Amino acid sequence: MDEIRISPDYNWFRSTVPLKKIIVDDDDSKVWSLYDAGPKSIRCPIIFLPPVSGTAEVFFQQVLALTGWGYRVISLQYPVYWDLLEFCDGFRKLLDHLQLDKVHLFGASLGGFLAQKFAEHTHKSPRVHSLILCNSFSDTSIFNQTLTANSFWLMPAFMLKKIVLGNFAKGPVDPKMADAIDFMVDRLESLNQGDLASRLTLNCQNSYVEPHKIKDLAVTIMDVFDQSALSHEAKEEMYKLYPNARRAHLKTGGNFPYLCRSAEVNLYIQIHLRQFHGTRYAAINSDMVSAEELEVQKSHLVNSANDQ
Repeated sequence: MDEIRISPDYNWFRSTVPLKKIIVDDDDSKVWSLYDAGPKSIRCPIIFLPPVSGTAEVFFQQVLALTGWGYRVISLQYPVYWDLLEFCDGFRKLLDHLQLDKVHLFGASLGGFLAQKFAEHTHKSPRVHSLILCNSFSDTSIFNQTLTANSFWLMPAFMLKKIVLGNFAKGPVDPKMADAIDFMVDRLESLNQGDLASRLTLNCQNSYVEPHKIKDLAVTIMDVFDQSALSHEAKEEMYKLYPNARRAHLKTGGNFPYLCRSAEVNLYIQIHLRQFHGTRYAAINSDMVSAEELEVQKSHLVNSANDQ
């Protein structure tokens, strides 16, 4: 239990990267929590959006690894928003506050859906330069909860947690995946009723992505071959929606590969971001590019050797 919470990496992250709280709405109760690490001179960072059960901490391994190679990384946690338009408007205001014109988005599950909807919402004045969608979906109807979506706000926190935990892996998993699940359960416990009810509402209210509005974005679809909350049909739908997307498949990793398969996930993120090196949309400091590319190539060789 608590292997991740007591790990040196997590404690280093918590002691070196400050948690910022930012209000951009007229309603003072809507507070964005975020970790912003890496060179502030980078104007097009990669931003991480968590799943229903996640907080800004769940991407700590990506923050540590990517900033070590010169990237600017922001990992955030959303305030309580009850509909997608409200979320998109709040997120746009947050980018304005941070003085970020365009960004790369990595979204896990609900985070990936919100990333797609934000890209779609801002397509006439684009704020998203690329997407990495991890175990994500494009249509909320896959959860068969659209009729109950409007009643989540009435449910007590323990019932909402039970709904979320129902999607966590059951049965035997390897130790790293078990540690990731324990950590996510701990993060889930830190969320209050409003956080959970609003996220489940966004996750399940009737909505789908309109791909023609974001067809020009560079997209990487990241998913796992073992058990996750996403059905095979949902994954196939994503491939159809983004026929030109790069695919990053992990043999295993369950619902939370960014925690239990962080080295592979970080490598795929680096490969995705490399296409922007040398442009104004690079998420990395130009001085660091050659060292970072060397590391990607080394990781490639190690992974190839492991696969053989």
